[in-house]
Amino acid sequence: MDLFQTIVLALLQGLTEFLPISSSAHLILPAQVLGWPDQGLAFDVAVHVGTLGAVVVFFRGDVGNMIRAWLASVTGGGASDDSRLAWWVLVATVPAGLAGIVLNDVVESHFRATWVIAAATIGFGVVIFVADQLKHGRGLASLTLKDAVLIGLAQMLALIPGTSRSGITIAAALALGLNRTDAARFSFLLSIPIIGAAGALKLWECVSGEVDVDWQMLIVGTAVAFASAYLCIAWFLKIVERIGLTPFVIYRLGLGALLLIFFV
Repeated sequence: MDLFQTIVLALLQGLTEFLPISSSAHLILPAQVLGWPDQGLAFDVAVHVGTLGAVVVFFRGDVGNMIRAWLASVTGGGASDDSRLAWWVLVATVPAGLAGIVLNDVVESHFRATWVIAAATIGFGVVIFVADQLKHGRGLASLTLKDAVLIGLAQMLALIPGTSRSGITIAAALALGLNRTDAARFSFLLSIPIIGAAGALKLWECVSGEVDVDWQMLIVGTAVAFASAYLCIAWFLKIVERIGLTPFVIYRLGLGALLLIFFV
């Protein structure tokens, strides 16, 4: 890849990882639509590191409180809202983690076609719209084990390109009654272990194979993904309660329609 392609793909990763419009779809499409070369494993690791760093830094206060509270809860210090939130994040990560291990090869082989992306972009866009119209006013402190399991099961669907991990988890949280801001916050916190695990898996594949590494492109990709993801999180949390998810649904429907018309 050249510098321009590196910056564009890193921007796409950073901007779409946390918006409900599917980062995987936007990273697959340049190769299929524009004929760009596949970005490769090393680049995937770099942009995952960038987006992971962005969410950890942005929520560093929450993450620190959750870790301390979780350690206290397992050493006899008692439960708290922060320790329960940490447990729910871990619980909600398990289904998608197991599904990723079991189904990764199937998804890579059969679900990365443009028509799949288009169908998922439209179909799950409708799901997000419906969930956003439901009544929701609960806060994070009201989350239960059942809620965490259900959101975790919904996250499994993000294996399908075009679904959007953030979109489907926010939709699930909204359907369970969480307010928009806390639904987005839980989705972002839930991204930490799943992005970390995905990045670690790709890093292992990279290390265990013979992969050419262009360090300059990787540094640029990591930095661009970090900056764009951080700004995206801050912006989304500021506007989601005010405007809802309808603009993102409209974008998904338009993108899906264009893909079906011109590229399928």
